[in-house]
Amino acid sequence: MAWEGIDLGNASEEFLANVASSLLHSYKENGALGRRTTPLPDPDSIVQLFLDIRRILFPGYFNGGAGCDTDGDTCLLEYIGTIYWRLARQIHNSLHASCGGTCEGDPAGCETMKKSCDYARKIVEALPEIRRKLLLDVKAAFERDPAATSYDEIILSYPGLFAVAVYRVAHELYKLGLRSMARILSEYAHGRTGIDIHPGAKIGESFFIDHGTGVVIGETTEIGNNVTIYQGVTLGALRIDKDASGGVVRGTKRHPTIEDNVTIYAGATVLGGNTVIGRGSEIGGNVWLIESVPPGSKVLNVPQIRRK
Repeated sequence: MAWEGIDLGNASEEFLANVASSLLHSYKENGALGRRTTPLPDPDSIVQLFLDIRRILFPGYFNGGAGCDTDGDTCLLEYIGTIYWRLARQIHNSLHASCGGTCEGDPAGCETMKKSCDYARKIVEALPEIRRKLLLDVKAAFERDPAATSYDEIILSYPGLFAVAVYRVAHELYKLGLRSMARILSEYAHGRTGIDIHPGAKIGESFFIDHGTGVVIGETTEIGNNVTIYQGVTLGALRIDKDASGGVVRGTKRHPTIEDNVTIYAGATVLGGNTVIGRGSEIGGNVWLIESVPPGSKVLNVPQIRRK
């Protein structure tokens, strides 16, 4: 390198020492935002867990599936077992703050280990139901998209189905209070597809997102069965409430409710926790909607055409 052999003198050592000292001071001053000394869930491991779970949900589609050519049932049992223990490990890391940094010889730590295993069991037990819902999502995509040529095409390539599959796994984590793990998964799907589904949203069966880019579904959104939404749709909050000290109020219903059999077309924005889109309604493209509409409504954004 061109700078090899150059004598930087003591000034460089003082510079590095000053930077290190400032960072160490920041670590100590900032409490929860300082240096982490306890394990955290590992994003790469959690994403890999989802990809391995997806092999169970759609066997034979990704890297040969979860089973083997022979004695497949035994292989599936072994595969599920490894997922269970890996889940328990990441869940334990997520709960580890309550152990005080170590679980060895610590009764509280033992309780955390038991809780981690219990949560992992609940996630694994939910896999058949998750698969049932995803098969309905696949069928919904095939029935509503004339461009779809097969179920295989949808499973292998549709970004909407990928985002919904991630959501259905992340939602189970969210329900158990494993918010960090759930958000790691949802942000992974967001980065891959441009579809941002908060894991706290409640989404019914036979859900179809067509195209998908730019879709945003907020935390307290409730979506019924047989709903279709297109690219660029936002189901968001109308406002963010503040408490007396100016802090953000959490846990309130901020996002809309979409009842069964609703279609929302591209670019529409539906806002507000009190906003309800009635059963069987159609919301047209680029509509801005901040109030409820009754069942069977058709809401359109009609442009004005002026001739010269």
